[in-house]
Amino acid sequence: MVLLPEGLAAFRAARTNRLQTSLNLALGSALASIGLTIPAVAVVSIATGMHLTLGIDSKSTVLLLLSLFVTGQSLGTGRTTVMQGAVLLVLFATYLFTTIVP
Repeated sequence: MVLLPEGLAAFRAARTNRLQTSLNLALGSALASIGLTIPAVAVVSIATGMHLTLGIDSKSTVLLLLSLFVTGQSLGTGRTTVMQGAVLLVLFATYLFTTIVP
């Protein structure tokens, strides 16, 4: 519901062959929603003293941290290689496998 207006605008831009505008709209709105929602919920949970649970188990947390590490290495050098992309794809496949087959 939150991403619907930007998603529709991105879809319209893609239909008129404006790929860069479409990607900017889609990724920017998703990043803004995630980047603003999670800190807001964290602040409210701290202010009210409630326990915040992300909803992922320990295996998924390890895979998330590994993905963040690989992404940090990739962005830190300023250059992404095929190997780093392959590692991220393997991590994603591992996540899907461990989600489907616990």
